[in-house]
Amino acid sequence: MDKVIAQPAADKLQVLPHHQYVTNDNLSPNTVASSPLEQFRAWFKEAIEGGEVKEAEAMTLSTATPTGIPSARIVLLKQVDSKGFVFFTNYTSRKSKELSENPHAAIAIYWREIHRSVRVVGRVEKLSPEENTEYFQSRPIGSRLGAWASKQSTVIQEGDLDARLEKVKTRFGIQDEKDGGVVPTPEFWGGWRVIPDEVEFWSGKPSRLHDRVRYLRAGEESDESATWKIERLSP
Repeated sequence: MDKVIAQPAADKLQVLPHHQYVTNDNLSPNTVASSPLEQFRAWFKEAIEGGEVKEAEAMTLSTATPTGIPSARIVLLKQVDSKGFVFFTNYTSRKSKELSENPHAAIAIYWREIHRSVRVVGRVEKLSPEENTEYFQSRPIGSRLGAWASKQSTVIQEGDLDARLEKVKTRFGIQDEKDGGVVPTPEFWGGWRVIPDEVEFWSGKPSRLHDRVRYLRAGEESDESATWKIERLSP
């Protein structure tokens, strides 16, 4: 069923019926992998290879100040390794400042087309300079130049960004982006890894009776050898 919007008053909107979720998943503690990272990789491959999901790597990243004021934004997932979920950003941005002061984050990923969602809560760490350089140098040259030109999250005036970009091109001797060139990795730019302590997988079902399976980190094992408590949650 399509969404229906009602407006009972001038200052009020209501979203009424919503279409039903339907998946063929049999999601339970008995059917998932022993590790949430392994389970996520399997789901992500299905989302990519099925061709239905557009921009499967898009995720909401939530951070908070030391006093608990939250902030959320969309970022792109770039790697899932044996420890966690990796994204890259400017280290002077609002998100990085909050992660430095309060090293915990939450991630929410929603694949609307296949009625699946993943939620992650964990601590964070910065990637090494070597890891940052490896990824930065794999980016298109325009993105590398843009990282140098943008003082992310700061207030700018019209034309400021274009002017800064031209200065960066001059600095690194880039006449035409099509010709390529050497753009070094900025010290103020790099990756963050969210190391999960809790991961929830959600599969949409009719009548809101969704399947939910949650992993909770058990014990104090290292990230690579962590064991997990796996539970089914009520929808």
